[in-house]
Amino acid sequence: MSSSSDFQQDRHSFSGSSQKWNDFELPGDTLYYRFTSDMSNTEWGYKFTVTAGHLGRFQTGFEILKQMLSEERVVPHLPLAKIWEWQVGVACRQTGHQRLKAIHLLLKIVQCSTQRDCDLTLLKPLWQLFTHMENNLCQDMTKPGILLPLHRALAELFFVTENRVTELGSLQEYLLALNTEDHLHRCTAQ
Repeated sequence: MSSSSDFQQDRHSFSGSSQKWNDFELPGDTLYYRFTSDMSNTEWGYKFTVTAGHLGRFQTGFEILKQMLSEERVVPHLPLAKIWEWQVGVACRQTGHQRLKAIHLLLKIVQCSTQRDCDLTLLKPLWQLFTHMENNLCQDMTKPGILLPLHRALAELFFVTENRVTELGSLQEYLLALNTEDHLHRCTAQ
């Protein structure tokens, strides 16, 4: 497959089982493909899906937002409250590297925002995930003390966020918002 009829530009070649195929993007509005069989199998061939206009691809959005949040002169013009809400939702829904990237953006937003920019109570599902990971780590003392990337990312997010709300004088409200009433009762009883 290529973006040129001579198969010299943006060329992608695949052979073998479907596990060897990777998702890829081609610039432009035309796709050229060539299928050649070596007659070694009696299967019907290959099937592929072409989708136009991936403007909403995660990686593209991540790179654009990361760059915008890195520009001090741009940050005041961004709708940080809305971006915060979207990124918390992404971090809660996604898994793997996409979740880590969303948490990275949340960290950048916390570091460049004021208290009114971010509804920190939206972090509650991520806080519950983090405390669950912490509890599992404390219960299983047989494993070495190596944290998974997600655990490290969440630890950094909550460390930076706690420092930020302490600076802003709202630590108590923040901690009350993240914890459940049951958890607060257990802490009080202890």
